[in-house]
Amino acid sequence: MKTDTPKKSKKEEKAATKGHPLVLGPRITEKSAIGAEKGIYTFNVATHANKNEIKKAIKILYSVTPVKVSITQRTSKIVMRRTGAFGTKQGGKKAVVYLKKGDKITFI
Repeated sequence: MKTDTPKKSKKEEKAATKGHPLVLGPRITEKSAIGAEKGIYTFNVATHANKNEIKKAIKILYSVTPVKVSITQRTSKIVMRRTGAFGTKQGGKKAVVYLKKGDKITFI
């Protein structure tokens, strides 16, 4: 018997396990690690999310109130594979969340 449930992408599954559909997860980079020491955290977010929705989602997920949220659109890029074929890197959206002094977010 076949069910008609649509397949979820990896990002949607990751978001569902995290607890909120707008915040896809933290963006772990060298630059974001330096910012985390100062209370600035970077997250990958859904492309349709806006600043107010992200602020509410962070408050629900991590129990901290952001002071400010900045959003940046990541563009898709054309890359060359080892075989010589061209492909594309998917774009997306990232949010930079600023917290009050003393507030911290811990990632598991």
